[in-house]
Amino acid sequence: MVNHTSVTEFLILGFPEFPELQLPLFTLFSLLYLMAVLGNLLVICIVCVDRHLHIPMYFFLANLSALDICFMTSIVPKVLVILLVKNYNISFVGCILQMYYYSVCVATEFTLLSAMAYDRYIAICNPLRYLNIMNKRVCASLAAASWIAGFVETLPHSIIVSQFPFCDSNVINHFFCEITAVVKLSSSDTSVLQTMNYIAGFFTVFVPFLLTLTSYMFIISTILKIRSSKGKSKAFSTCSSHFTVILLAYGTMIGVYMTPGSMDSVDQNKLPIAMYIVTLPLLNPVIYSLRSKELKLALRKAIMKTH
Repeated sequence: MVNHTSVTEFLILGFPEFPELQLPLFTLFSLLYLMAVLGNLLVICIVCVDRHLHIPMYFFLANLSALDICFMTSIVPKVLVILLVKNYNISFVGCILQMYYYSVCVATEFTLLSAMAYDRYIAICNPLRYLNIMNKRVCASLAAASWIAGFVETLPHSIIVSQFPFCDSNVINHFFCEITAVVKLSSSDTSVLQTMNYIAGFFTVFVPFLLTLTSYMFIISTILKIRSSKGKSKAFSTCSSHFTVILLAYGTMIGVYMTPGSMDSVDQNKLPIAMYIVTLPLLNPVIYSLRSKELKLALRKAIMKTH
């Protein structure tokens, strides 16, 4: 395909709707980004160092933390530059890459969450065979498949967008190269891309959601069959953290992209997407740290060793 693009760079507007909040937004995003990166790095380090956490659940959690760091780092630093020094420029290639990495991270996250749901399903429904089924090879394969699926499923969209002609305008009314905001600038027919978006959404969001929902249907059914209240409470506690993260991830994504008119209201989606990008990676380690006794114990041991 011949690239007819005459635009060599884009201008990302950021948040021009709030001119008086540029510095407060910079401070807020900086703090959230720093806290999220440190929190996820801490989770990765603790899981790697503590042998008691060398089990499937924490292996997937470490993968999720690594993904969250990549997710934020692909977008937030440029946002901070826009807010602080008013440098709105981004190269055409840089914009396509940022759009691609954002899509990769979203797709990988939902696939990884479904793998974690399967892990919880085996732990609750087949506890005696758990370590045999969820061995190192299976865990590594599920994690690798999640990452590979994210990179492969979203690649065609980025390639197609890179071939679109952008002749009329190069001003992106967003705080990063979000795909719907970029496509709006193209003067070509985008119906093929929209169809591909629906297909990709089916495989990257709906299929993982269906697998996750199926796993939790079996989990809830098994827990309800437990007679003792203590047993039920223990079973619920093993999957409560993951379930909370799932609700936050899918709830935000549905609210941003799947509500009526959401694809046309870029301005209204800016803050929800910003909160999704910065807040969710911060909440993930917090949720698991608060609800996981093993992780809290490992964290206390690590703190005691430093003193």
